[in-house]
Amino acid sequence: MSEKKMTSSRRHHLKSLVLQIAFELIEVEKKEAEQVKKNFMAEIPGLDLSGDQATLMEMLKKMAHTIDKVDEDRYDAEAKVMKADKEIEDLKMKVIEIQGMKKPALKKVRMSADAMLQALLGTKHKASMDFRANLKEVKKEVKEEAADAVGDWRKNVDEQAGMDGRMKKFQG
Repeated sequence: MSEKKMTSSRRHHLKSLVLQIAFELIEVEKKEAEQVKKNFMAEIPGLDLSGDQATLMEMLKKMAHTIDKVDEDRYDAEAKVMKADKEIEDLKMKVIEIQGMKKPALKKVRMSADAMLQALLGTKHKASMDFRANLKEVKKEVKEEAADAVGDWRKNVDEQAGMDGRMKKFQG
């Protein structure tokens, strides 16, 4: 089954149509929410502020009592939500423990010795160590025998032949 790919203009057109429909749906939801709010506010009776001070004080006490109940309910609901969130987080941790964490592949990082020390010891230590300065310098020694070896090797064999040649070698 060969499926033809959609052209970019067609894809762009469809995307714009989907966004336009979504925008219209959001507008309808906003209008419905506003209408529900208006209907609810219409059902609530208006405050009757006529009367003496005692009736107003009684009405304020009832309102304060109602506000306290609503605050308690809100606090209880928040506590339940926090408890559920904590349980969800604990369950996620258990799932991760059961599955096991996949360790990411380590990448090679080029870092100087100073940067390594600073990373290990923190920014308060700014010790600079030049490891190359501590290396021993080795000087190449020029061998004098190498210059003599260029000549005829047979002469040396004749001089060193026998016991006399070896004695001269050690004495000289």
